[in-house]
Amino acid sequence: MTDHATGQPPTPEADPHDNRRQVLYWRLLARLFDPEEQPTLESASLAVVEDIGLPSALLDPGASVDSIVQRHPELAAEFDGLMAPGPDSDSADGARDRAAEVRRAALVSKTLLNVFATGSGTVTAGQLARWQSDAGWLERALGCKPGDLRGGRAGGGGTGAGAATGGGGQGVSPTGTGGSGTTPDLSRLIPAIGPELGSIEADLVKRMHLREVLADPRLASQLTPSMSLIEQLLRDKDNLSGVALANAKALIRRFVDEVAEVLRTQVEKATAGTLDRSVPPKRVFRNLDLDRTIWKNLTNWSPEEERLYVDRLYYRHTARKTTPQRLIVVVDQSGSMVDSMVNCTILASIFAGLPKVDVHLIAYDTQALDLTPWVHDPFETLLRTQLGGGTDGTVAMALAQPKIAEPRNTVVVWISDFYEWRSEPLFESMAAIHRSGAKFIPVGSVTSSGRGSVNPWFRQRFKDLGAPVLSGHIKKLVHELKTFLA
Repeated sequence: MTDHATGQPPTPEADPHDNRRQVLYWRLLARLFDPEEQPTLESASLAVVEDIGLPSALLDPGASVDSIVQRHPELAAEFDGLMAPGPDSDSADGARDRAAEVRRAALVSKTLLNVFATGSGTVTAGQLARWQSDAGWLERALGCKPGDLRGGRAGGGGTGAGAATGGGGQGVSPTGTGGSGTTPDLSRLIPAIGPELGSIEADLVKRMHLREVLADPRLASQLTPSMSLIEQLLRDKDNLSGVALANAKALIRRFVDEVAEVLRTQVEKATAGTLDRSVPPKRVFRNLDLDRTIWKNLTNWSPEEERLYVDRLYYRHTARKTTPQRLIVVVDQSGSMVDSMVNCTILASIFAGLPKVDVHLIAYDTQALDLTPWVHDPFETLLRTQLGGGTDGTVAMALAQPKIAEPRNTVVVWISDFYEWRSEPLFESMAAIHRSGAKFIPVGSVTSSGRGSVNPWFRQRFKDLGAPVLSGHIKKLVHELKTFLA
């Protein structure tokens, strides 16, 4: 079919839904890169939002997602999984649901703007709390639980906007939909957002007059503990006193307890060793092996009475083989390893509570500190750390080596980015531990995001040694330790 006047195919009319969606996304980009209001885009976006039946508060920069959901509770379900990878949002006949895409664009824009457009200047405790809540809604929109992506709160570079909008050249729009209307796999993009959220949160904490906030119990009560906040508190704890110090300790303990609960669950779920069949099973109901009991007593079945007579009960073995083990954890407490210091201090305390595990904890920068006497209490341990400074692992090695009494029953976990002053002598000492028969586990990062940098010189030599650097999610370290200690 052609146009009789031009002899060319007719130009299709622009879909009004596409125009509306473009207006919302142009406003999103304008707001992200220029905080000044664009009157034309604002008025056009307001018309779109009202026309599709959404509240105009979605366009209010001062309104949190929480406040919108409180007034319009039906929107909570729409925010959940809003940008999560999943089935295409096509209609039954395979056509794109363009009206739904416009609605999603409005909700996505609100979520991204509240999280990534943080402005400048001083930040109040209330503003930080609101941002943390909005970041939780972004995590929910990505199909995660609030706090999952920020679990390690590892600070990182780069711009949050670029990460969230697929700035890495993946061709992913904020909704997770490309030009074809299909939803691409965001599994590689979503984990990368966590460190960017941590970076933004760290910047907000730095812009807050933290000492003044801590000195006011009302303002301090608005703070939600996070890795970024805990890092600042640990760095500044020596300059705090009175009410401010008490509030700081309360926040640290609250954060420690929350992380410990998560890590303790991971430890309990990890492999716990092989069953020891030399130990008779406990004859208690919870150990009753019902299937085996029925199978072994089938010869006692009475067809006439339709009844099974049981003359012997069978129980499951639950005792596991354990031998006394020594776990030596060495943690780099320099500025680049704060999240690892917090996570591993808590993790060490959890393993210290396991039977027949002798845990030692050493922290170092240019000096080493033996924190073993306080290893059962991560809160007290963290209060004794001194974050920052350079990195000289040889001083920590001097404390760790004498603790290796029985190499075959010893595991040494060394957490660092391995940017050392004296690389050669430190590596030779580590190689000697490995050759002695002790289990040596070099760890590059133990954050929930898995983001970390490791000195490539050390990485290659550990690989050649047969003890490659363990990096990634903290669950990997938990599994390694449970497997060895079982």
